[in-house]
Amino acid sequence: MSMLTKYFKSSKLRQENPIAGFFINAWLIFFAFVSIIPMIWLLVTPSKNDADVTNRHALSFGQFSGYKNAWDNLQFFDEGVIFRWLLNSILYTVTIVIIATVTATLAGFALSASSIKFKKSILISTLITMLVPPMALVVPVFVLVDKLSLMDNPLAVIFVSSLYPFGVFLSYIYFTTTIPRELYEAGRIDGCNDFKLFTKIALPLSWPLVSLLAFFAFIGNWANYFLPYILLPSSVNYTLPIGLGFLFSATPAINPSVGATSVPIYKPEIALAGVLIALPIMIVFMISQKRLVRGMLSGSIKE
Repeated sequence: MSMLTKYFKSSKLRQENPIAGFFINAWLIFFAFVSIIPMIWLLVTPSKNDADVTNRHALSFGQFSGYKNAWDNLQFFDEGVIFRWLLNSILYTVTIVIIATVTATLAGFALSASSIKFKKSILISTLITMLVPPMALVVPVFVLVDKLSLMDNPLAVIFVSSLYPFGVFLSYIYFTTTIPRELYEAGRIDGCNDFKLFTKIALPLSWPLVSLLAFFAFIGNWANYFLPYILLPSSVNYTLPIGLGFLFSATPAINPSVGATSVPIYKPEIALAGVLIALPIMIVFMISQKRLVRGMLSGSIKE
């Protein structure tokens, strides 16, 4: 007991030390600036023309009309195909988020509340799938999709990306630690089957989990580049990151070896394209941050 008391006293002294507090706060402020400054640059750069981006201060603001000019130049490429890429990204991501969130929630509930066979083996397989690097699965996924004749089909990206082992394991932990098993037993005594247990008991108590799963699924798929690039060779099926990468590689702003072209894509247009990819993530995070905190802390404190 005396050692614990001594530890807590020393910990309290460390926390109240003004010098230590100053360095900790300075360190946090430094990393905040390191994170915020690139985003500020990304937001203000489309307001300037290409010459001002190079000659003026990096964080200086140009004109609001610069955003419109940069957007018009992006639409100039291939008769406005950027709208198609944006629509594809929204359609793919929303579908993947819905499927991945629903299946991960159901799987986690089944593993935690039902007495299914091979539960331990399924959990171990889920953990192994989480540990396998995505690059190691490229060839098997490519061969499987090719055998199913789904190459260059958006369904291939949707089905493969909906595999969500992290979400399954997170759901299992949530349902195991947050919802008492006595609630399930009381529901079964009242005549509830597994589906009613999920819809009447588990789901109303798991909205923080659902929000957390949907957020991570959105983050992981909105800016996903590699998998759609492998499975969707046709430009009409491109997502926004792939399409913009193709656009930039065809312009001298990124690839000087291309030479002069008729496509007016320069540094402001590139920055605006970066905003198109980053802004939805920022908006989703700002809207759902309270639910994210609840989901991450659920089950951490018990009475």
